[in-house]
Amino acid sequence: MAAEAQVQFFLGANAPTGFYSLYDQLIDPAEAEDIYILKGGPGCGKSSLMKRVGGALEERGLAAEYIPCSGDPDSLDAVVFPSLKAAIVDGTAPHVVEPKYPGAVECYVNLGDCYDKAALARIKPEIISCMTGYKGCYTRAYRCLNAAAQISEDMRALLSTPALEAKAAKRVKGILAREVKKSGSEPGKAVQRFLGAITWKGPLCLFDTADALCRRIYELSDTYGLAHTMLTHLAAGAMAAGYDVIVCPALMAPDRIEHLLIPALSLGFVTSTPALPYGKRPYRRIRMDAMADPEALRRNRARLRFSRKVSAALVEEAVESLAQAKSMHDGLEALYNPHVDFARVYRTADDLAAALLARA
Repeated sequence: MAAEAQVQFFLGANAPTGFYSLYDQLIDPAEAEDIYILKGGPGCGKSSLMKRVGGALEERGLAAEYIPCSGDPDSLDAVVFPSLKAAIVDGTAPHVVEPKYPGAVECYVNLGDCYDKAALARIKPEIISCMTGYKGCYTRAYRCLNAAAQISEDMRALLSTPALEAKAAKRVKGILAREVKKSGSEPGKAVQRFLGAITWKGPLCLFDTADALCRRIYELSDTYGLAHTMLTHLAAGAMAAGYDVIVCPALMAPDRIEHLLIPALSLGFVTSTPALPYGKRPYRRIRMDAMADPEALRRNRARLRFSRKVSAALVEEAVESLAQAKSMHDGLEALYNPHVDFARVYRTADDLAAALLARA
């Protein structure tokens, strides 16, 4: 029997303007019971602690939503336990998290106390050197992503027309009539999550999460970033009908929507691109490119082909810089790891798991 897919999202993105954070949407502090904010530098076991607590609670039948790191998807930045209204989050830069209701909801967990400070002081020059190079790699990656985003916007502007928007609106009307029935008198709410990330491994998208939450997936086949208008109308229609939605911003333009999930209806809309294809058999497929003006596509064919090639090359350069940053971060962790009391980290993890399970 196949293992059930984990629900995973990203709350941060390596975006054209720099690191883009959605960590303020991790969990609503006004409705939460417990939020543990981890503090501590590289190699102190923050991700290991969250994996250990998540595993312990899942063994007891509690659902967990995992938030991988956008720089290194093998590492965790947060874990949410919806049924407990609780979360554990790495509150260090670049996604700094501070309490809104300290003591009543949030509390700090300082894993920096697990460092052997005297030992680390002896390798201070090596730590400083590694830190400096690491930050420089991210600066170059963001410059490349910014250039790629400008080219992508140029392509989108060539093809976005009132006629295309009218076609999209017509399709939305039909989908809403068929798939979304009125539910209750209160409008639904939207929460934002990134479904993908540009990582040191390359661009990736967690389509398995969409499949885990939604049995029916509409695949929006979209070469030029034209799906935003359709997804905006679909989100508005679903919320007007009383359904909560998960809005997933585009990696290269976080002010635009790239995917939309409506878990209560088991209905999802995912954008499939040449770089990140859905790769499975969808419930239905909509070809966004076919809605574009054929004459505009024909007239600009060479320009569009060149733009796609250059944009892809710039993203590859960004990924190469992120890979260099990952290598330097691994070196940084190698400096820190021997001087961390991991037995104490694991005891802290077990204490947090016990505290959460006590209210399950």
